Amino acid sequence: MSQWRLHADYQHLAADFGSLDLVFALEGERITHDSESELIRIVRDGVSYYVKRYRSNGKGLRAYLPRPRIKAEWQNLQHFADWGIPTASIVARGMQRKACAFVRGAMITREIPETRDLSDLALEKDACLQDAGWVRQVSFQVADFTRVLHQHRFVHNDLKWRNILIDRQPKAFLIDCPTGGFWWGPFLQYRIVKDLACLDKVAKYQLSRSQGVRFYLLYVQQQRLTVADKKRIGKIIRFFAGRE
Repeated sequence: MSQWRLHADYQHLAADFGSLDLVFALEGERITHDSESELIRIVRDGVSYYVKRYRSNGKGLRAYLPRPRIKAEWQNLQHFADWGIPTASIVARGMQRKACAFVRGAMITREIPETRDLSDLALEKDACLQDAGWVRQVSFQVADFTRVLHQHRFVHNDLKWRNILIDRQPKAFLIDCPTGGFWWGPFLQYRIVKDLACLDKVAKYQLSRSQGVRFYLLYVQQQRLTVADKKRIGKIIRFFAGRE
């Protein structure tokens, strides 16, 4: 059984994006590749599109999971859009099963023009990271959408600087979330700490201590740290200790 949906606004691209067979026949610039999936970039009418294709969902029982990684990717991006979090627009998505087992799946997103990911900015020691006003604007946006995720009991599970795009305004966009999901109770609290620790892995080297504290205060929407906040910050700092 194969299911495929091309968004109504992109029906003019049906010759390329109109079916799963067509999408798996596309050729383009390879961005990433592993044993299960690949990401390619293609250009149509001056617009770039990113095509994520999965040929496997893993070995054994993973092939029978009700929500394969590719489905999680498009559902999570849709959650972001529904919650008002800027993200990539989904152009088309779908997958194929055989005897209930995952066979293949794909998702196509439209480019977010003139963006770079925060990790690249850090690696290149971009001057914007030394601009206090720029850092303040971006911190506010990232703190805001991180709080929105967690208020919905949702965690990204890979909330790293490379998954946050910034345009020239600067406006922040959250992308690439195949392992995110909903959690409850102590499991939620643990994974919230993990999300914040993922952000801190680069932030602690790029931002001043006061900028880091300001980000956390923006996240919790408070003026000062409480005792509970200080305990959580300790957990965030220690989360990846010995694993970097």
